[in-house]
Amino acid sequence: MKIYKNIPLKKYNTFGLNYTAECLIHIKTEKEASSLFNGSADWKKPLLILGSGSNILFIDDFKGTILYHELEGIKIEEQKQNKESVIISAGAGVIWDKLVEWTVENGYSGLENLSLIPGTVGASPVQNIGAYGTEVKDFIEKVKTIRISDGTVRIFQNSECKFGYRNSIFKKEEKGHYLVTRVYYKLIKKPLLNLAYGSLKEEVSRLGSESLKNVRQAVINIRRNKLPDPQIIGNAGSFFKNPVVSRSMADTLKKEYILMPLFEDQSGLTKLAAGWLIDQCGWKGKRIGDAGVHDKQALVLINYGKATGKEIYELSQAIQKSVNEKFGVELEREVEVIGTI
Repeated sequence: MKIYKNIPLKKYNTFGLNYTAECLIHIKTEKEASSLFNGSADWKKPLLILGSGSNILFIDDFKGTILYHELEGIKIEEQKQNKESVIISAGAGVIWDKLVEWTVENGYSGLENLSLIPGTVGASPVQNIGAYGTEVKDFIEKVKTIRISDGTVRIFQNSECKFGYRNSIFKKEEKGHYLVTRVYYKLIKKPLLNLAYGSLKEEVSRLGSESLKNVRQAVINIRRNKLPDPQIIGNAGSFFKNPVVSRSMADTLKKEYILMPLFEDQSGLTKLAAGWLIDQCGWKGKRIGDAGVHDKQALVLINYGKATGKEIYELSQAIQKSVNEKFGVELEREVEVIGTI
């Protein structure tokens, strides 16, 4: 366990915002995490659990403790010869795309559509990450956590996680109460490919045969073409969630905006494309100072170098207001804002 005081946060968030944290603690094992929370070490509240900082917008210096976990390791937990599935697990600090790469190399199907999503394994159940017709909730078996109030271990089975669209119990009722330390996934031994997303099937065809490796490469190609690399230009990926509306509202909007893309949701509601809505309001490629909107994907807000967190936040507010005024639709941020608004 390493404890740092008054540390710059620029390298701890993908927007590259240069705020500071009063205290930052690195932990590498579950034992260190338990000892931190059972009273063996002092730390100042509030507590912020941070992975790769890819879904965070700091708008102030952080007055409290940031916990940066580096719990590593990928392993096979259960693999029976005649079974079609395999249980694997990964430490919360494992880079998400490294896990996806490992599953594809080992011939295990399920996570390949989630290639190149930024962040760590620990964020996958919290956010219920998803892309190209796949959500991680469909492959999570259970989530191992440590209770922050006393350092005890608790296992959440899939059904206890209350997964929803980019949501879970860890973002709602139990937010800030547990540290995710390890996630268990149930994957398929014989590849069952999900190519329902239009451009994905086209890109796989361009690469050749329908295989796990080609699906992964197709996703990587599409994402790299549409999304900026945070190591080159500051961003946090998709800043807003795709809004979900009633079918009747979707039908009304479709009559007025014929080209509006609609996607049927599993719950019977209709999902709208937030990027399309933002684009129609004239935001794609727009820049205000050093805060801007990506010119290839309007869902992505950018720090061109010297933007503050508050400037990016104010840009997001302006986008929300214009989408609401034009379409009557409220956009919800996917990125978590840290600081006093």
